[in-house]
Amino acid sequence: MKIVVLERNSVGLDVSVDGIKALGDVTVYPNTTAADVKEKITDAEIIVANKAPLNEETLKDAPHVRLICEFATGYDNIDLAYCKSRGIKVANVVNYSTDAVVQHTFALCFYVLEKLRHYDEYVKSGAYAAQDRFSNFDLPFTELAGKTWGIVGMGNIGRKAAAVAQAFGCRVIFYSASGNSTCTQYQRVDFDTLLKESDFLSLHCPLSDKTRNLIDLAALKKMKRTAILINVARGPVVNDRDLYTALTENLIAGAGLDVLSAEPIRQDNPLGSIMDSNKLIITPHLAWASIEARNRCVSETCLNIGAFLKGENRNIVNP
Repeated sequence: MKIVVLERNSVGLDVSVDGIKALGDVTVYPNTTAADVKEKITDAEIIVANKAPLNEETLKDAPHVRLICEFATGYDNIDLAYCKSRGIKVANVVNYSTDAVVQHTFALCFYVLEKLRHYDEYVKSGAYAAQDRFSNFDLPFTELAGKTWGIVGMGNIGRKAAAVAQAFGCRVIFYSASGNSTCTQYQRVDFDTLLKESDFLSLHCPLSDKTRNLIDLAALKKMKRTAILINVARGPVVNDRDLYTALTENLIAGAGLDVLSAEPIRQDNPLGSIMDSNKLIITPHLAWASIEARNRCVSETCLNIGAFLKGENRNIVNP
């Protein structure tokens, strides 16, 4: 079986992909751009990808492809309808990064909420050593306890984030963008209620027609001025320019982002010009990328390929 790994570096060079090499004749590329997908998959029967676009344009000259495996949970880089018309199965990796993403959700929250960069710099600048009192709290911060934590996307990650928020003493509410949520553990509300009542709003939803630009200027204007927005879902769920407006005009208190509308960040993205880390922190799409999660990602991909080779469906998203 001819296996082509298009984006080996996406799981990190400190994580082995030798398990995939044991499953067939494997060609490994460090990275692949949209422009060179076609030439790399001409003879492929199995493709392992992450963000490389796999659609009619890139796949039409690859007649032997039978399976596409994502080094990820999301698969918005793949045209599922076209793949199904070709009989190409698509498999993703489920629940491998839940712990890492939830951990990062709260890391982003606390960094902004407690003004951690400010206080670290205050100490290291010598200002703390020069003062005559034991403490400094010139920039006030609040507790999570007693606040409302809102969530969009109550899947595995959303539910675990909800449990952590609840453990901190938050009331948890959520909105189902798809309308299909079966979660009954937490209060489900409409979108306007979510926006108006959330002190903290974290996004854990997939990107779809219903979630693209979900958080736009109209939505941000309905949020509390003291609210903090956390996006660890997909960048286009939030309109970057509208968020810039909301932050610079103090419509909300702050935001923590691990994803952006285009990645890596474009030079013309206005969010990159906000230097005040008390208001905004941006990390480079790493919430999912703990060492443990990346190893699980590769292991699960191997299991997906192994199942396919035995004629079994495992994590197939376009049955």
